[in-house]
Amino acid sequence: MAFASRGFGGRPHRQRDERLPPGQYDVGSDWPVLTAEVTPRFSLDNWTFTIDGLVGMTHTWSFQDIRALPESRYDGDIHCVTTWSKLGTSFTGVSVDSLIAQVQVAPEAEFVLATSTTGYTTNLPLADLTGGKAWLVWEHEGKPLTAEHGGPIRLLVPHLYFWKSAKWITKFTLLDHDEPGFWERNGYHDRGDPWKEQRYQGD
Repeated sequence: MAFASRGFGGRPHRQRDERLPPGQYDVGSDWPVLTAEVTPRFSLDNWTFTIDGLVGMTHTWSFQDIRALPESRYDGDIHCVTTWSKLGTSFTGVSVDSLIAQVQVAPEAEFVLATSTTGYTTNLPLADLTGGKAWLVWEHEGKPLTAEHGGPIRLLVPHLYFWKSAKWITKFTLLDHDEPGFWERNGYHDRGDPWKEQRYQGD
């Protein structure tokens, strides 16, 4: 004789959100503060952003210079290598394309070493920063980006794991070779595609 009990029904099936890459979970409304350095405090009055390396001439912008460029907004998801994702979030800033357009990029330039005011670095293919894929951002969901999350200004490369979105950004150096940054020298993947689970070297 068959019988059923509510106590043995198991957990209800929950369909996985298709926006989540493999191995990720939705962190909800908040997002963890993770950093390898002490959070710096600096004013945008004396902050600058520079593009150097394989360009016709090194170019440096003040924050006022960057704010004079067309503003751009990203609406979408971000994914951290530590397995959390924040879905349906937004950032406001300027597209990296607007900055790259103002320097004469050498034909052999294929990679970028991004540097923070703290000295933190991360490496990216130039192709991952152009074509509407990356921004320098100063607002998150309509509010100024907090220092703990990389404010007053950070790099945003949302299609890669979030360690590539360097906090407190201050410089891009264009290179003809891939030069590993801080986490890449310490075992993280050189590119970091969440959909391919490129978390660590060898993935």
